Amino acid sequence: MKLSITRAADTLLRGGIIAYPTEGVFGLGCMPDDVAALLRLLALKRRDPRKGLILIASDRSQLDAWIDPDASRIPDPDPAHPTTWIAPAQSHVSSLVTGDHASLAARLTSNPVAAAICAAVESPVVSTSANLAGERVVRNRIVLRRKFGACVDYIVPGDCGPSFGASEIRNLTTGKIIRPYAA
Repeated sequence: MKLSITRAADTLLRGGIIAYPTEGVFGLGCMPDDVAALLRLLALKRRDPRKGLILIASDRSQLDAWIDPDASRIPDPDPAHPTTWIAPAQSHVSSLVTGDHASLAARLTSNPVAAAICAAVESPVVSTSANLAGERVVRNRIVLRRKFGACVDYIVPGDCGPSFGASEIRNLTTGKIIRPYAA
């Protein structure tokens, strides 16, 4: 696994896009401060840039530069029930990450591969589901390779888990559920 994490980190730090396992689905990601990679990722997914993107991190300190001090309030991850939290974004965060919002979506990942990638780049990583806008998310490596193998710079080996679907999205301040957990 160490070699694949090193390759994923090198790809991200050189401005590339990777496909990788997360808690419940395969994700597509890039560095959140790389404008060219963000634009390429949004085009690849055919995602409306006004929606914003999710960042994943292996620890809270990686979110310090991205989320207002509320980041320390993000609860520890629940491996069986991943939750993405909406929190106020720092003023410098690109609208390619926040979309049309003053907030940012962030999750402390419990997937060991995704966490190792974040640790290797010492930064949060963009994590958007591996699907085209409006299509089903990918949980199968064969389907992932068929759909995205020619479009991304590296597919990180590994399995999704420990959950079985897209994360719940919740407002950190109010606790309101924006998107329920999709098992």
